[in-house]
Amino acid sequence: MYKKIIVPVDCAALDKGEKILRKAASLLDTGGEIVLLTVVEDMPGYLAIDLPVDVIENAIKDGKAKLVELKEKTGIAARVEIRSGAAAREILAAASEHKADLVIIGSHVPDFSNYLIGATADRVVRHSKCSVLVDR
Repeated sequence: MYKKIIVPVDCAALDKGEKILRKAASLLDTGGEIVLLTVVEDMPGYLAIDLPVDVIENAIKDGKAKLVELKEKTGIAARVEIRSGAAAREILAAASEHKADLVIIGSHVPDFSNYLIGATADRVVRHSKCSVLVDR
């Protein structure tokens, strides 16, 4: 069905990440590719001053380790990619750069400002150039 699927995973919700990774594998064409992605948020300058220098580096290492562990746990072949920045922007950039034809994203419990789906999923749905599947 799909040749290139982006699967953004929040490392704080790996159970949901496992669910959407398995869904991606079931929708992937033979010879297709899954890009397992996590985004490490940048620290605002006013916070970065008070934090140790290696906080972002450690978050990147931790994110990569968790994605590799998830990939090994499921046995699903996927390319692991770590990005830094605003989550929605980086997910959309990855989809564009990889010429993805599907993004499968998990949705958190929304608050009042994002009544139907979470903020990141909402932005990805609104601005994506390819199909987006939001999993609850």
